[in-house]
Amino acid sequence: MSSSDPLAQGLILAAATLAGAGTVGAVGAQAASPPDVTGEECTAAGGQFKSVPYGGDTCALPDGTSQGIG
Repeated sequence: MSSSDPLAQGLILAAATLAGAGTVGAVGAQAASPPDVTGEECTAAGGQFKSVPYGGDTCALPDGTSQGIG
């Protein structure tokens, strides 16, 4: 296929679009991380404090998730 072939141009455009969507998705996933909770919110939700070496304190919630304590 040559670069003047409409099919080749369409495939290149589709690949570039998918690559861009993957980058946006990765940024969006990071932005959607849960906010930090306070110590009072942690205990009110039934959570337990966990210390992570070099990572600060987290709240381990009963559903198996954890959040930072801020």
